Amino acid sequence: MIRLEDISIDLGDFRLDSFSLSVGEGEFFMLVGPSGAGKTVLLEAIAGLHDPSSGRVLVSGRDVTRLAPERRNVALVYQDYALFPHLTVKENISWGLRFAKDPDLRHVDGLVSLMRLESLLQRFPGTLSGGEQQRVALARALAVKPSVILLDEPVSALDPRFREDLQDYLSRINRDGMTLVMVTHDFNEVLSLGHRVAVILEGTLQQVGEVKSVFREPLNRKVAEFVGMKNLFRAEIGDRKALIEGGATLVLNGQAARGGYLVGIRPEDVIIGRDIPDTGGNCFWGKVVSIVSRGMAFEVILQVGEMKLAGRMLSSSLVREEIHVGGDCRVGFSPESIHVFSKSS
Repeated sequence: MIRLEDISIDLGDFRLDSFSLSVGEGEFFMLVGPSGAGKTVLLEAIAGLHDPSSGRVLVSGRDVTRLAPERRNVALVYQDYALFPHLTVKENISWGLRFAKDPDLRHVDGLVSLMRLESLLQRFPGTLSGGEQQRVALARALAVKPSVILLDEPVSALDPRFREDLQDYLSRINRDGMTLVMVTHDFNEVLSLGHRVAVILEGTLQQVGEVKSVFREPLNRKVAEFVGMKNLFRAEIGDRKALIEGGATLVLNGQAARGGYLVGIRPEDVIIGRDIPDTGGNCFWGKVVSIVSRGMAFEVILQVGEMKLAGRMLSSSLVREEIHVGGDCRVGFSPESIHVFSKSS
């Protein structure tokens, strides 16, 4: 559906360099990376708002590298809405229909209802809240029935309830065959909506793959740190064991070649409690150093000898296990949860 072939874009103080990527038809593809990594630039290159200095952009097998944006049948929804301030809500939503061969007004009416915009049709963008403007921007993008929708953090300005409704809608149109490429900083969105994900750091593509694979098996330390694999340790490996710097020995699930490696464990795979199940040999006593709220869960940092481990716990588990700063408790993780990076990492 979308193929980027060795795309380079030079913006002076930023460069997207030799970027190749494919998105399949009907795929819900996620782009993640820190602010300034180049995610929005990439969306704009697909939409036709940046001319690459080299490489090609193909949509549905057609080379669109030099085509005007309105001829690509691609819709882009920005985080900051990009509505026409001099047009009413109704005129904004209908604006793209002038380029459509067969405008579907019934489809547009359905979008107005879905986005709960009926009472706002005659108002101007400047009189709307951020969430209302985002809903208008989404309706405008969907009105032309594009073959691809590019979304730059589309739900960041919405209230939680409507955010869930919109996520459900995006998931539904994807199941119906719509191809979506979405930039987000919300890992929950990536895990719940995405089929595959690309990690972009400093204008370079670091890793592409199925969502669970990228989160659980990052290719290098930079990707691991970005996707939340906080427990990263240098280790010497041999005989299915990893000797961590500082003295702890971890039992591994498989045998890697002997030598120095980087190993990682995701915080959600760390089990914390006074009486934890057998973890295949990876069970230690630790002291709680800190407890920090991370949304619906708490991050618990433990000192285990010379090693610091981060784990995740629900508030109910914290209370039940009587976990508190300064207290001692058991901590463990299974051999299967330990990721051994390649030596080139």
